[in-house]
Amino acid sequence: MGENDRGHYRYHWQSHNVKQSGVDDMVLLSKINEDAIVDNLKKRYMDDYIFTYIGPVLISVNPFKQMPYFGDKEVEMYQGAAQYENPPHIYALADNMYRNMMIDRENQCSLKRAYCLSAPSQHVKDIILQSNPLLEAFGNAKTVRNNNSSRFGKYFEIQFSSGGEPDGGKISNFLLEKSRVVMRNPGERSFHIFYQLIEGATGEQKSSLGITSLDYYNYLNQSGSYKVDDINDKSDFQETVHAMEVIGISGEDRGLVLQIVAGVLHLGNINFREAGNYAAVESEEFLAFPAFLLGIDQKRLKEKLTSRKMDSKWGSSMESIDVTLNVEQACYTRDALSKALHSRVFDFLVESINKAIVKVHQEFNIGVLDIYGFEIFQKNGFEQFCINFVNEKLQQIFIELTLKAEQEEYVQEGIRWTPIEYFNNKIVCDLIESKLNPPGIMSILDDVCATMHAVGEGADQTMLQKLRVAINSHEHFNSWNQGFIIHHYAGKVSYDAEGFCERNRDVLFSDLIELMQSSEIAFIRALFPDNLNAEKKGRPTTAGSKIKKQANDLVQTLMKCTPHYIRCIKPNETKKPKDWEESRVKHQVEYLGLKENIRVRRAGYAYRRVFRKFLNRYAILTKESWPTWRGDEKQGVLHLLRAVNMDQDQFQLGRTKVFIKAPESLFLLEETRERKFDSHARAIQKAWRKYVARKKYVQMREEASDLLVNRKERRRHSLNRNFVGDYLGMDDRPELRQFLAKREKIDFADKVTKYDRRFKVGVLNTS
Repeated sequence: MGENDRGHYRYHWQSHNVKQSGVDDMVLLSKINEDAIVDNLKKRYMDDYIFTYIGPVLISVNPFKQMPYFGDKEVEMYQGAAQYENPPHIYALADNMYRNMMIDRENQCSLKRAYCLSAPSQHVKDIILQSNPLLEAFGNAKTVRNNNSSRFGKYFEIQFSSGGEPDGGKISNFLLEKSRVVMRNPGERSFHIFYQLIEGATGEQKSSLGITSLDYYNYLNQSGSYKVDDINDKSDFQETVHAMEVIGISGEDRGLVLQIVAGVLHLGNINFREAGNYAAVESEEFLAFPAFLLGIDQKRLKEKLTSRKMDSKWGSSMESIDVTLNVEQACYTRDALSKALHSRVFDFLVESINKAIVKVHQEFNIGVLDIYGFEIFQKNGFEQFCINFVNEKLQQIFIELTLKAEQEEYVQEGIRWTPIEYFNNKIVCDLIESKLNPPGIMSILDDVCATMHAVGEGADQTMLQKLRVAINSHEHFNSWNQGFIIHHYAGKVSYDAEGFCERNRDVLFSDLIELMQSSEIAFIRALFPDNLNAEKKGRPTTAGSKIKKQANDLVQTLMKCTPHYIRCIKPNETKKPKDWEESRVKHQVEYLGLKENIRVRRAGYAYRRVFRKFLNRYAILTKESWPTWRGDEKQGVLHLLRAVNMDQDQFQLGRTKVFIKAPESLFLLEETRERKFDSHARAIQKAWRKYVARKKYVQMREEASDLLVNRKERRRHSLNRNFVGDYLGMDDRPELRQFLAKREKIDFADKVTKYDRRFKVGVLNTS
């Protein structure tokens, strides 16, 4: 799209939105404080402007309704356009990511939530698009704050060829909230797929899978929430099945995935009663259907749910003994199997998507991190602790790259700079994940889980006691009788210790693995490839240690990319459009550090590049720098900046980099560069058109001559007579050749009649 086209779109957009709704970029606010930021966001939100900039950072306010400006027209409008040309939009950020990748040949990533596709091959495009509803079906759920909340973390890489064509992808998933399968808060739902299956299954599927009503299943009826206003489970089920087909999952495997989903629901209906201080299955008839659906023996299922094989050492020998479980332990075992089945099916789906699109060799990629945000509920457990830890790590990256590193870079480069204060949350990250001096919460939790044979109230209280001894004096930690409080960057969160150790151990007992490995269904056996002998060696991996490793691996991946940020703000708790809760928004503005972000951006520089890269990018602007600047790189950069008459206050030259203050100044360089390329392109086009026109003229002249052959009465020999130039035959006139030997090349030679002043006539040879 050319500049004139973009100008037309800009005019078209603005002509329909004459009313000024705050400022597009909050760097331009006249006052920089939380109240001014909240007021600007409110003005825009009420006028249906959900996007606002802080320089390159995009602020997105949840509208709780479908917005109209996400069509093909907007895609075209933002493609290749400068940021200031159009209103803030996620498409602008996506286009900027793509252009930066192609210009700097560096990987890009978007933190929080953004989707960018740039005309990939149809196969890759279909899989990328279909992977989203599929993973949402198995990994998203209704919570008290969001009707379609991601209950897992996802890092999605779109892979590009060196020419900029998307030709592959890869998904990394982490921290699936599998406890949601078996329990949740009142008013919430389990994962969408359970409701989709019940509402959307055909009559034949319902018969073969034992599908009845929603309230029949214990795993679904405990929270009293079945329907969601803006979700159609029946039609979503068809979309989920279609997505599996597009991704390449066979019809047989699609059926088995749904069979396991139904099997999990039926497992939840197995209840237990006390029988002499031990657990017994309350109604054995409920064993039949889950056993049938999972391809396992009904008696073995009953045995593994009510007893457990344990290793015991007698003297020098090891013996295995069967230990009968109580009702609480039996319920835990049943739920552990249900959670494992769902999470392993989820991993199978992710693996299937990756097999369909991943490339072994990749040139560049754009990564999109999609993860649930910071959570503070009335009762916060182990899941919220893990979620908030990951968000704490992501906030650390944001601080590192937008506040800390930027200011440090100015100092290192010798740029004039006044430091801006901000809260560095590294102290909170260390409180949670530190291994030594003092140990962090996760280390203490893992030690308790490793030293106690059984989990329960005793283990949780032991954990609390050890936390009080080790870190009670920490300024960001407090304890209370039932748990502990962490002073996160987003505020204080009170965690209930109940169930912490149990969920951290996340043990799937070997009995259950052996049970699933005995299934007559190969697909289910493949979901449990565990090597039980290897599992017995060393300390078992805990859920906390897994998420800590995943979070740090994610940070390392993101730090290798050029980041682009979307800061999401929820305007209310009612999930209704146009509803604005001032105190809630202000709290988010404070803990996201938007004020500090604006101050750093306002005082800092929008663009910085090492001298060599800058020279390579803009070498075409002058004859002196094209194709290569010969001389001091810093002087070459200064030469280019002067060539476009950039104001002196718009840039500074550091020790190794050039810093440009305003985006508009950078766009001046880009537009000048584009005009240079345009002029060269026009010269090439002009020469080509001239060549084509002359060729066409000769062709037309010959065609016209052919029409007159043998029909012309006067000067009939003038037809198809090519220009020769030498009409005297110089090669056969040695005397003339000798006379002209030292002269220039002869272009024309012929006899002419010359008339002098006295009207004497003579013949002259001329050349």
